[in-house]
Amino acid sequence: MPDDALEPSAVPTTPVAAQAVFGDRLPLAEEFVAILADTGISHGLIGPREAPRLWGRHVLNCAVVHELIPEAGDGQQVVDVGSGAGLPGLALAIARPDLHLHLVEPLARRTGWLSGSVAQLGLTNVTVHTARAEALWDRLHAPWVTARAVSRIVQLAEWTLPLLESGGSLLALKGSSAQEELDEARTALARLGVVDAAVERVGGHALPEPTIVLRATIGEEVDRRRFRSRQPSSAGSARRRADRPRGSRRTGTGTGDRGRRQP
Repeated sequence: MPDDALEPSAVPTTPVAAQAVFGDRLPLAEEFVAILADTGISHGLIGPREAPRLWGRHVLNCAVVHELIPEAGDGQQVVDVGSGAGLPGLALAIARPDLHLHLVEPLARRTGWLSGSVAQLGLTNVTVHTARAEALWDRLHAPWVTARAVSRIVQLAEWTLPLLESGGSLLALKGSSAQEELDEARTALARLGVVDAAVERVGGHALPEPTIVLRATIGEEVDRRRFRSRQPSSAGSARRRADRPRGSRRTGTGTGDRGRRQP
């Protein structure tokens, strides 16, 4: 049966670890997983084979990133670039109602799904933006930017550092080669304004394997004029290329997480 004809996938059983991560927000997290298993798959945002792993590989893996964001009163801003299926953005918004998540995604079909999911979940701490990250440099700034499965760290930094406030940090969810990637990128990151960078591991208290995050922190606010002089690109373009099925040269017909290298 072709992927677009698949029946809605069964919602995976809630693991014990989910209670430790979400606390009294667990029912919302369970509803989010049910949405991912249904329209998240039918809309091509999550591959059908990912359904059994929605908790461990996706939702919990993303939600524990909140451990790197200290509490600072209600409404602390976080920009999630290339939000796709709301990972990590919606997972963070559920785990931390004190945060306000800005989900940035250039594809209207994805932001339509995100907006619908936000409404269905009744989340009031989320704003969805149909835009490229670069288009928001002058309008949206936050102490935290998150991203998952978008691009390698230097390219990602070029798209996202202008969104950070002075002293802010980019939190990029990565895989096992994160330290090697950082070691190769340190000089380039320093030229972009990064004053401190490290590989962090979070969620070890709840997950069999901790989530690996590459953190890049800027000093003073970066000079956006330098970033504008670089060749235009976008996180959305990278995600669209990654979404494209192998052998296809068409755009706008991606298959969501099925075509992306997961972090």
